[in-house]
Parts: sequence; structure tokens; C-alpha cells
Amino acid sequence: MNTYLVIKWLHIVSSVLMVGTGLGSAFYMFFANRSGSLQAQAVISRLVVRADWWFTTPTAIVQPVSGFLMAWMAGWPLSTPWLALSLLLYVLAGACWLPVLWLQLRMAAMTQQAVAGQTGLPPLYWRYARWWEWLGYPAFVAMAVVFFLMVNKPALWR
Repeated sequence: MNTYLVIKWLHIVSSVLMVGTGLGSAFYMFFANRSGSLQAQAVISRLVVRADWWFTTPTAIVQPVSGFLMAWMAGWPLSTPWLALSLLLYVLAGACWLPVLWLQLRMAAMTQQAVAGQTGLPPLYWRYARWWEWLGYPAFVAMAVVFFLMVNKPALWR
């Protein structure tokens, strides 16, 4: 197997891990927040934070590194329309994801405190949950479009 194919495999697998972890985490956190179970929210929010550190963060680093390497090896300038748009959308997704990380850490801490103190969640938790959810939508759509662009490499403009 040549170097390009190894990098391409790494790029594809890391993209699946990154987007899959994000979608899975969002699914469980979304429904845990609507479950009415503080214990479920505490467990899920703690695991979502862990998944982001273990899977999403490393793959978010691997993606641009492997992508730039493949573009360089294939001779594609970064100004190639589908590639430039992909990079822009990746930055958009990252700009949404960074605050989500902070929100998840705070939400996990709040749920742990509420369980330990046998209290309800503060209104701030629900405000953070709304921000967390609304930041996830553009990030997910951006990554779905990136997948489309990477697979199809359409001629967008000249």
C-alpha cells in the first residue's frame, strides 16, 4: 500500500470517528436532557466529555493534517473550490465545537453537583443546554457538506 492510500485511510477513519462520536454524543445528551433523570444526565454528560477528549479531539487534529498531506501529494492547491469550501466549513464546525466543549464541561460539573447535593439543575444548565444544542446544528450540517465535497469533488466555481 502506498503512502497516499495509508493517509487517505487514516483521513477516512478519523472523519468517521469524529463525526460519529459527535452525532452519537449529541443523540444521547439530547435525549438524556429530556429524560427527567438527573442520574442519566450526570452519566451521559460525563461520558460525552470523555468521548470528546478521547475521540473527537485527536481526530479533529488528524483531519487537517491528513487532509493537507493528501492535497499536497495529489497536487491540489488549497484554492481548489471544493477544497477551499471544505476548509471553510471545517473551520465553521470547529468554531461551533470549541464553545460546545466548554459548555459540556460546565454541564457535566453542574449535573455532578446536583446529584451530589440531591438538588435540581440550575436554570443556567438549561441555558447552556440550549446553546449546546444550537451550536451542534451548524457544525453537523457543515460536516455533512464536507463529506459530500470530499467524496464528489465538484467543480463549484472557476
